[in-house]
Amino acid sequence: MLHRMAFGFYRVLLMLAGVAMVGAFVAIMLNIMARLLGWDLPGLDGYAGYAIAAALFLALPSTLQRNEHIRATLLLDHVKPRTRHRMEVFALGLGVAISLYLAWFAVRLVWVSYTLHDVAPTGDATPMWIPQLSMALGCVGFALAFAQALWSALSGRPFFAEPGADAPRAD
Repeated sequence: MLHRMAFGFYRVLLMLAGVAMVGAFVAIMLNIMARLLGWDLPGLDGYAGYAIAAALFLALPSTLQRNEHIRATLLLDHVKPRTRHRMEVFALGLGVAISLYLAWFAVRLVWVSYTLHDVAPTGDATPMWIPQLSMALGCVGFALAFAQALWSALSGRPFFAEPGADAPRAD
């Protein structure tokens, strides 16, 4: 049940990443149109950047679960299955540690920006905790995905999705 809830959480984050990509497109197109018409819409460059960063971070957990991160398997392909399993568990444990560290500081950054009333240095003065929130949410989801992958590896259950037959793959 927890696995299904986590996968649902990753799906929601992935949908939010898609919304962020559309937001980036809209902000960029508005910026182009405003320049062509001689209008000044302050902050559009910043909003496009915030949306692109949000899409990147929010998509991390689903990308890990779908096994679409770049993995160097040159060594893993040439060792015995037991050694391979140990190496993968070690790598996932390291991934959990690093992603938890990243998530902790991303959440802390949001909190500090919120308490200090940090604003963007641009003319629109956006409160920085708002765009940073998507980064923190994506990092927390990424840490959860790594922890779930480690637990699945230790318990012998599959976590990573098998790539589809139509998916391009370079081995």
